Amino acid sequence: MKLGIVIFPAKKLQDLANSYRKRYDPHYSLVPPHITLKSAFDANESDLKSLTGQLSEIAKKHQPFAFHLSKVKSFHPLNNTIYFKVDPNEAITTLNEELEGSLGNQSQHAFVPHLTIGQDLSNLEHDDVYNSLQMLSIDHDETVDRFHLLYQLENGSWTVYETFILGKG
Repeated sequence: MKLGIVIFPAKKLQDLANSYRKRYDPHYSLVPPHITLKSAFDANESDLKSLTGQLSEIAKKHQPFAFHLSKVKSFHPLNNTIYFKVDPNEAITTLNEELEGSLGNQSQHAFVPHLTIGQDLSNLEHDDVYNSLQMLSIDHDETVDRFHLLYQLENGSWTVYETFILGKG
């Protein structure tokens, strides 16, 4: 089964992201706006109990933390994904490193915390959308107190398997 680990931001930020995702993200209906902590990976259903135990232990070691979104950025020319940039933050980076190290299945890309607002755009569409969205003034602070283990359904959508509260023993 395909799994992933994410942070879901507060409703206000999800609503803002969705206002763009409706138009620019074909995955809009498959998963709510999120910040990926660990990219999609495969696991056997029989491993879920062990995996959730590991995630619970990791969550206990990390305290809630704040993050800040500051601007619209793009992964172009690597791909045509447009996103809200999460400013560099030791807490989220450390959490990602522990998840990657503990669970294996290393991501092939460097960890860049972000909230996708557009993807799978043509080059022309990417340039047009990105140039207009770069003018947005983004200044959003939020505190994270949990992360979620998601699994992918047969129709391609993602749903929460379990939620892990940070700092709770």
